Amino acid sequence: MKILDKYILTTFLKTFFPLFIIIMFILLLQTIWLFISELAGKDLDFSVILKFLTFATPRLIPMVLPLTILLTSIMIFGNFAENYEFAAMKSSGISLQRAMRTLSVFIFFVGIGAFLFSNTVIPASEKRFINLRKNIVKVKPAMVITPNQFNDLGDINIKVAEKFGDNDQFLRDVIIHKKAARPGNFTVIKATDGELQGNVNSDLITLILNDGNYYDEIQQQSRKRRNKMPFAKTHFEKYVLNIDLSSLGSVDMDAQQYQKGYNMLNVNELDHEIDTLSTQVNKDITRLKTEINRRIGYNGLNKNLKIDSTHLTTKDTIALMDHFDATQKIQIYLSAISNTDGVIRKLKSQNDRMVRTRRAINKYEMSLHDKYALGIACIILFFVGAPLGAIIRKGGMGLPIVIGVALYLTYHFIGIFAKNSAEEGGIPPFIGSWLSTFIIFPLSIYLTLRATADRGVFSFDNFVQPIRNFFAKRFSKSDK
Repeated sequence: MKILDKYILTTFLKTFFPLFIIIMFILLLQTIWLFISELAGKDLDFSVILKFLTFATPRLIPMVLPLTILLTSIMIFGNFAENYEFAAMKSSGISLQRAMRTLSVFIFFVGIGAFLFSNTVIPASEKRFINLRKNIVKVKPAMVITPNQFNDLGDINIKVAEKFGDNDQFLRDVIIHKKAARPGNFTVIKATDGELQGNVNSDLITLILNDGNYYDEIQQQSRKRRNKMPFAKTHFEKYVLNIDLSSLGSVDMDAQQYQKGYNMLNVNELDHEIDTLSTQVNKDITRLKTEINRRIGYNGLNKNLKIDSTHLTTKDTIALMDHFDATQKIQIYLSAISNTDGVIRKLKSQNDRMVRTRRAINKYEMSLHDKYALGIACIILFFVGAPLGAIIRKGGMGLPIVIGVALYLTYHFIGIFAKNSAEEGGIPPFIGSWLSTFIIFPLSIYLTLRATADRGVFSFDNFVQPIRNFFAKRFSKSDK
């Protein structure tokens, strides 16, 4: 390696690592702020808090690493241009591409390392992070309950007016909505006070309620009985409710039967989950078609009907309904309405289920592409920052930081909007993961070409010179 390559690489690394640590520290503070309610005032050991932050750190790498590369490249190459070091290199016959060659190789290996990191370390740390949060909840189950608002706790939604006690285990004015297979709040429990009891070695916690009432709306098959809105009410002095916390704390896990978070799997596991969910969707569609055909027989409808040979008539020539009396006609109509109603409800419920499943598939596919996009983004952002620094010819912590942060926020927000749209099925998941990279790629080529030709980002002379000539002619005429 030549002296120039060593100098450029050393200068880059001296700025890269301190900037990486500063940005990581800032985002860690944001993480602490997000989870402050789970950490503050819970008598947790310092080692537990340290583990919490350690496991939360790898999830920040996809944001910290590209931003650090962009800012460092702008600062370093801007400093080279400001101090006329590029002028000295060009006078010696060294072009911008030659100056960037060593750093390009370094960033290429950084991109490969970013992919390997996102494929191995991040999924493992996410699993540890979720398990640690779940263990904290088991020791102190009251942590997940915020007063004066409904909280999702296992199979119930719970709202309390106040928490008190050494571990906030005592509750006052408890309202509970129990979840059921059918949508809606049909079972409500109200109690004057209660107590939470947990066990570290169990996924269950016990909620003991005192002096309350149990309301349950009774589901009726008949529409006439449903209109009467029957319900059952029971008063209790003491009521014990066991709550399953096996899925509690899984913030990034999909609400599907596959208990695997999309950000907790590597590439091979993501491929397997995508295939499994896709196969399940196809089976559900086939099963739905078979069931609807069994109920209404749509495959046999109009099988022997010849459209071309039919003639319009003013009345029903078959007149099947004339062979039934009024009571039988009513029964036939009610049966047809009931059948149609059942099919519509089945289609709606199946559609809701398939929407959730497709949303989960989109998340898995985006997570798969994100692992590749991270490494590519690091390389492309370097080819944005390095020529941009050479063009603006300004180093340090001022203008380069402003420009770099503005560029990265634009890149980041485009990615967020694209992923949200892809999650809902508006665009393919592949586009959702790669859109921001596709947009920034032409910019990297454009800036590299402009910096190589030693030109600015835009040639303002093409716009300013005609205006300048126009006013020069007007002023010369007025002087004459």
